[in-house]
Amino acid sequence: MTREAGLLARKAKEACGLFGIYGHPQAVEKTFYGLWALQHRGQESAGIASTDGKKIVQYKGMGLVGEVFQPEQIAKLRNPVAIGHVRYSTTGSSNLQNAQPIVVDCFRGPIAVAHNGNLVNSGTLRRDLEQQGSIFQTTCDSEVVLHLLARPEHPGGLEGMAQVCQRLRGAFSLLFLSPKEIVAVRDPWGFRPLCLGKLGDAYVVASETCALELVKATYVRDVEPGELIRLHEGGLESRRFSEGVKPAHCIFEHVYFARPDSRIFGDPVHVVRRKLGERLAEEHPAQADIVIPIPDSGNSAALGYSHVSGLPLEHGFIRNHYVGRTFISPSPEQRGEDVQIKLTPVREVVGGRRVVVVDDSIIRGTTCRRLMRSLRDAGAAEVHMRISCPPTRWPCYYGIDFPTPGELIASNQTVDQIRTSLGVDSLGYLSEEAMLSTVSNPADHYCTACWSGKYRVPIEEPVTKLQHEKC
Repeated sequence: MTREAGLLARKAKEACGLFGIYGHPQAVEKTFYGLWALQHRGQESAGIASTDGKKIVQYKGMGLVGEVFQPEQIAKLRNPVAIGHVRYSTTGSSNLQNAQPIVVDCFRGPIAVAHNGNLVNSGTLRRDLEQQGSIFQTTCDSEVVLHLLARPEHPGGLEGMAQVCQRLRGAFSLLFLSPKEIVAVRDPWGFRPLCLGKLGDAYVVASETCALELVKATYVRDVEPGELIRLHEGGLESRRFSEGVKPAHCIFEHVYFARPDSRIFGDPVHVVRRKLGERLAEEHPAQADIVIPIPDSGNSAALGYSHVSGLPLEHGFIRNHYVGRTFISPSPEQRGEDVQIKLTPVREVVGGRRVVVVDDSIIRGTTCRRLMRSLRDAGAAEVHMRISCPPTRWPCYYGIDFPTPGELIASNQTVDQIRTSLGVDSLGYLSEEAMLSTVSNPADHYCTACWSGKYRVPIEEPVTKLQHEKC
């Protein structure tokens, strides 16, 4: 195994979370709580940058939001304008150097950026910039955007940002902070969610509506694909930098990633997940006694499965909420340890019974295999696994760091082979057609690349997590 492949195997992550607020006396405190609401989107690092209208100050660290920020840090950051970021590394190593927001000072003045997504042409852009003399401080793709903004051929203001965004390919929801404004950007395909809200006279931008709810902000609308929104002293200004591109919303946000109390791409996440479970029961019924979810992301789908099948819904696993998401743990060994600590079967519920287990997805199979074994050890008579999306066979290059194809259990195994590998009596995946029937936008407005291999933005160069590492 090469060094890069080894590191990739140890570092499978997901996406990131963004929060920003303009014109509120408690902007930094609100950003702190907004990031807390988005903690599920990033558990590696957290950061906040703020401005008093003259300079930008920041603080960031490795770990969870509540670990990184203490009252003394919040006090030093206190300003009326702020942006924040929680990170899972999809391009670049997991270290403090790559934590965001990234703050730089150029001839246009100080500027900070926070990014959710993945640029599939960052390799080409970075090589071109380095050949022209740019010196990079990080190995994440987000820094490329700042270097492009600093180029003298791009004018300042929204026009310059629009020109830069037209050069980017892939998934990018961005927040820029300068001493006078926040600019929110969403890529032309709308891969990742980004929404706009109001809190009194202040404007708020967040990756998910659950963050607006926590800070008592009112949802106004989504940032449109291909739109730049400038928040400044004069209010709100909008500009398009791309027109006529068919959306490619990441439907895996609905399946797994977003919080169930959020509303993304026009649909409530909980409602979509419940429908996924209903369709799953229609496509893959089972002769069983009870339905149990893999908590927490399987809860809503299990409720839907129970409703249509008529099988009672039970809590067959107890979750320890002090353990994070095992799908994104850095190593196979840690994922195994995490799952044993995180989820414990309830013998009194599953013992002697035929059990339908509903989960959102199977990526490597490591977590699922251990959980199915634990159900057997707890006395389950039969175990029938049901998954509320199709088999994940292809990597994601747009901001969810699914492993290389060789690590995806469905990339080279049939459903029956996976069933045998997991040690279950039956296994059923939801079809792509049924999955797409649960959301309100047209089916061709969603990205399904991780299931179908059909990438809406062409992958014209190798895209790996550590592509910008020098050694």
